[in-house]
Amino acid sequence: MTNEELKIKITELIPSATFEEGGEWINVLSDAASFLSFAKQLRSINELNFDYLFCLTCVDFKTHLMMVYHFTSTLHRHTIVVKSKLDRNKPEIETLSPIWRTAEFHEREVYELFGVNFLNHPDLRLLILPDGWEGRNPMRKDYEDPINIIKL
Repeated sequence: MTNEELKIKITELIPSATFEEGGEWINVLSDAASFLSFAKQLRSINELNFDYLFCLTCVDFKTHLMMVYHFTSTLHRHTIVVKSKLDRNKPEIETLSPIWRTAEFHEREVYELFGVNFLNHPDLRLLILPDGWEGRNPMRKDYEDPINIIKL
């Protein structure tokens, strides 16, 4: 399936989706409310068969957070990037761990580093940081560490 055919199919699935132009892969912008339904379709529809979630991360834009997911179909050999804008003050989105098991650890990392709440996650707790770091979110741009900060 070509990128243009993928865009047509994605628009059929989620008419509210928009696309960012440029780059090798299709970049789809999806709202957080319809994201879980869209993700299930990406996995289950045979023409798409996005069976591999190979990257899940978050980006802090100071005004909002953006979840970024990279999906590949190992059968059809196509890749897309799906982005979902989150409210900075209450960032939450449904977990993808029931659909792609690899999401479980990626989401835990984003939870501790950015503070994103993954709704219905089976085990949302710190992954890397030690106890006592809950809610500190060191990858956010507004995070301050007066002990280790280097000012230029």
